Amino acid sequence: MTTGATATRTIALTGASSGIGAALAAELAAPGVRLALAGRDEARLEEVAATCRAKGATVETAAVDVRDRPGLHAWLAAVDAAGAVDVLVANAGVTAGLGPRQSRERDEDVRRLVEVNLLGAIDTVSGLVEAMRARRRGQIVLVASVAGLRASPSLPTYSAAKAGLIAYGEAIRGWLRPFGVAVTVVCPGFVTSPMSARHKGAKPFEMPVETAARIIARGIARRRPLVAFPFLLVLGMRASRLLPATLSDLCFRPFAAKIEADPRAGVDGRRRGGSRRGE
Repeated sequence: MTTGATATRTIALTGASSGIGAALAAELAAPGVRLALAGRDEARLEEVAATCRAKGATVETAAVDVRDRPGLHAWLAAVDAAGAVDVLVANAGVTAGLGPRQSRERDEDVRRLVEVNLLGAIDTVSGLVEAMRARRRGQIVLVASVAGLRASPSLPTYSAAKAGLIAYGEAIRGWLRPFGVAVTVVCPGFVTSPMSARHKGAKPFEMPVETAARIIARGIARRRPLVAFPFLLVLGMRASRLLPATLSDLCFRPFAAKIEADPRAGVDGRRRGGSRRGE
């Protein structure tokens, strides 16, 4: 579905139906902007699209599972063919933590976290990076997490996937810079969202999702290589890596958390063989 003013700037965004993705889409929406939004919940995605259209943007939506590489690449190719993508935001993400009574993570959660948060983001990039490189322009935005800067004991695989995404972003930044393609890695802290609501534990410096979206949009506009916030939390994460391991681990004990089960997780497996769904 597409409607709005004539676009001069095209932005493709995954994970746009809620949380940071929805708020960022609304923040980026403006006359002359074409937004291609992918998300899991089609009803909520259309609500986000309506908000963006009200701000004058041209908007199109699609249900795409970032774990479905052929489907993801087909969507990205179609979006790019209709108008060269200037900014690609790989934002789709899920979260999960340790099992009951601090037992190990469920195998299905481990696989889902890696498939969506790391492989899904990499596959999003691979769907457009050669087109951007050939044009010698564009920007790739990878939404990671402060948990990738210093891993959370309550979120082992989530932290590992986000750390891997940060490393991937650093690598392709150096690769793509000579070709005129910028790479921005985003590491948000706690942001008020459905995902954050399932995090039962301390959430220092948690901020409204609209504030986070403004910070990210500003970083994208300035083509910054790293957008990490809030400052004090990022500073603490980085400082903890300089401490002896035992002391660093002790510092994280007060922040132990339980991550409530994602109500969407049980539906994923049944849907993967059918219609494509974005995270």
